[in-house]
Amino acid sequence: MRKLIALLIPVFLFNCGVKTQNTSTNDGAPVFQDLFNTSMTEGVECYRIPAIITAPNGDVIAAIDERVPGCGDLKFSKDINIIVRRSADNGKTWSDIETAVDFPYGESASDPSFIVDHVTNEIFMFYNYMNLDTEKDIYYLHYVKSSDNGKTWSKPVDITSQIAKSEWHKDFKFITSGRGIQTRSGKLLHTMVNLNSGLHLFGSDDHGKTWYFIDTPIQPADESKVIELADGTLMINARVNGKGLRYVHTSTDEGKSWTTVPAPELIDPGCNASIIRYTSIEDGYKKNRNQNSNGHHRTVWRIRTSFVQQHQFKRA
Repeated sequence: MRKLIALLIPVFLFNCGVKTQNTSTNDGAPVFQDLFNTSMTEGVECYRIPAIITAPNGDVIAAIDERVPGCGDLKFSKDINIIVRRSADNGKTWSDIETAVDFPYGESASDPSFIVDHVTNEIFMFYNYMNLDTEKDIYYLHYVKSSDNGKTWSKPVDITSQIAKSEWHKDFKFITSGRGIQTRSGKLLHTMVNLNSGLHLFGSDDHGKTWYFIDTPIQPADESKVIELADGTLMINARVNGKGLRYVHTSTDEGKSWTTVPAPELIDPGCNASIIRYTSIEDGYKKNRNQNSNGHHRTVWRIRTSFVQQHQFKRA
């Protein structure tokens, strides 16, 4: 059940600078609450880009951009911090807002994403960094780490040189918001976009001590998510702007090569989305199931229209 909540909370609970009231459905379904609302902290104009994960101890951790002056993205704002709230009771109650990443004015952090290492019980929270005073339009790729289920976070670690080519220094590149994965072998994997050269996977084989990127561009793809299918195949569910649908990329050789197909059943306006491994037979469930959440509309992000599509990917 925790995985289901981890999927639904971003759909209903986050808003972008809009003050909303708690709501409930007519059939008596649970009340949904705003975790981040501009009425909660004086002087904050906007919250955007949610991410959520279940910690090793079962706590649910939600993170989001605290965009102080307005809703503008990283290159347009000198004051974006990353904040979190935690729940120890499966989303019934939540901690106060806590700051995980906060640089001095002029430096901003944006687009949080998580990977949980279930071997070391550490949580990696990735984000994109820019110093708008000294290196405007230059993107750096960072993470902070928690060893206590999200209660405290380490100092920032810059991994740009490990997961991006030096010739990409001035390129528009970013780690995609949301989450990455840990494969059954223990490998950590995540997606990173360079708008000039395509989507790439990056990862770690030593539990985050060092990182590398796989130099195989994946196209068409913008912000995307990777999961591991039941048979070990890697699958990327990709945002593609201007197509009105999503694309699916699969690899059976750990990302060295990819097979690409359009997914016309996944109507999409070219927005960020999410896909997770929901159940697997190997974990004791009756079916292998993945869940996809996206804006089910070709041109407008109407997330409330169709917020969850369930797909069982069958392979020969």
